Amino acid sequence: MKDLAENNLIRFTNVTRKKDAIFANFKVKGLRNGVVFSASISVDISSLELHPGDTLEKIVEQCARHGVKEFKKSELQFEGVSAVSPEYLGVAQLG
Repeated sequence: MKDLAENNLIRFTNVTRKKDAIFANFKVKGLRNGVVFSASISVDISSLELHPGDTLEKIVEQCARHGVKEFKKSELQFEGVSAVSPEYLGVAQLG
C-alpha cells in the first residue's frame, strides 16, 4: 500500500485555514488503462455545513466523499497546443 497510484486512493494530508475558510486537503493518485494521474483536492468544510468543533474523522470522511464526487463530475478540457509557447514546439532532443 506504499504506492498510492496502484490503489486509486484519496489520501488526507492536512487541514488549513485561509482567510475566512478552513479547508481539508487531500492528494489523489491513480493508474487506470495506462493513464497515471495525480491531483490535489481542497474542500471548504463550511460548504458541507461542518465546523471546526466537529471531530477530525467526521470532517475528513465527509470532505473526502464530497471532493471525490465533485472531482468525478468535473469536465476537464484540453486547452490545445496553441496555448504552448512556440519556443517549446521545436524538435525533441533525446540523449
